[in-house]
Amino acid sequence: MFTGIVEEIGCVRAVIGDRERDNTLMVDCRVVLEGTRLGDSIAINGACLTVTALTNDSFTVGLSPETLRRTNLGRLQQGDGVNLERALAFGGRMSGHYVEGHVDGVGEIVAIAPDGEAKYVTIRPPAPLLRYIVEKGYIAVDGVSLTVAALDATTFSISLIAHTQQAVIMGRQVVGAPVNLEVDIIAKYAERLVEPYHSPAIARR
Repeated sequence: MFTGIVEEIGCVRAVIGDRERDNTLMVDCRVVLEGTRLGDSIAINGACLTVTALTNDSFTVGLSPETLRRTNLGRLQQGDGVNLERALAFGGRMSGHYVEGHVDGVGEIVAIAPDGEAKYVTIRPPAPLLRYIVEKGYIAVDGVSLTVAALDATTFSISLIAHTQQAVIMGRQVVGAPVNLEVDIIAKYAERLVEPYHSPAIARR
């Protein structure tokens, strides 16, 4: 479990292997190495991954075919920045929202506009995810806990304050960039719970 509060921006040192199947990702970093052990979970751009190797200034994770299909991690190249967050420790402060690190799909940044010192970023998510997104609700974008500022039939928008622009990779991204999206888990559970009551058999009762 994560909070969507990025601890630091890491730098991809190496991508090893087949980008369409299994590969290995090595990330240079500092903050998230503190207290981290082999087998621990670290979210990279919002995807929960298992640490398989550690050095004094980097960690390594494996990317399965499912991770490559579901996320933007297969597009990473040496030198790219990535959002990093360690798993929430028991008793830790919840400053964002409950983020599982299970990416639901990849969206696309379609517009970036200045809004005072903030940036107003509009994202087109995969169509099946739109029903889980509500205005003023939570969404994780590349692992960052954000509030939905606006919503229409095909896109949603968020506002990045000046501090957030410096603390996460979205402050560096441009129109057309792919972003990992994780919708609020509560919305998915609520839909699953009411599904049986909308079946034809229940409706005829």
